Amino acid sequence: MTDLCIDTSGATTIALVREGEPTLYASNDSARHHAESIAPLIHQVLAEAGIEGPLNSDDIDAVIVGTGPAPFTGLRAGLVSARTIARAAGIPLYGVCSLDMIARAGLDLLPPDQRVIVATDARRHEMYWAQYEAQGPDDVATITEPTVGPVRTLANELQASASMLVTTGTLPSFAEEALSAVQTVPVTPFDVSVASRIVRSRLERGLEDTLDTQPLYLRRPDIHGQRPERM
Repeated sequence: MTDLCIDTSGATTIALVREGEPTLYASNDSARHHAESIAPLIHQVLAEAGIEGPLNSDDIDAVIVGTGPAPFTGLRAGLVSARTIARAAGIPLYGVCSLDMIARAGLDLLPPDQRVIVATDARRHEMYWAQYEAQGPDDVATITEPTVGPVRTLANELQASASMLVTTGTLPSFAEEALSAVQTVPVTPFDVSVASRIVRSRLERGLEDTLDTQPLYLRRPDIHGQRPERM
């Protein structure tokens, strides 16, 4: 099986996974300019894998895309690109919450019974977060659904739950003081290839209905004059 994994909830990150093993990566390491960077990064990964010309089911078995939560503009770039590739190649498209991916990567580093809260920068001095535990070696179980809110609320939930905090790197400056006493597991760099493990695990358990590509915006877009589109 060969999966093309795409996530634009933070930086634009691409991975090609063959037979369950991550093979190639590309990332722009920036939380902006997703629309400009995504096509060149996908082309780079495919070219390095020796895949050229129009994609078809002989090249890729599925496209997997992160569904956020994230700001509207960046997240939409990944979702539109993933949908376009899957439709053109005639292959399945699956969606995975981006926080699920980060949680799985963090849980890989921890004891199997450890609970975690994954948090990412939502801008506007707020954070996205959700609480998780391991669901076998390749998936996660969501304890609290993804939400967006002030850092103090996140800090209170961390204290009440005794969970470890998983992040994709350095905390935003506005969150450093409130979360300074929290035990943190940084997942750096973020490995989007874990999305393939999650998808394959859920498909084996008959959970395809959990893999839709409905975006998680959680609040109104950061741009004006447009309404969020249903992807």
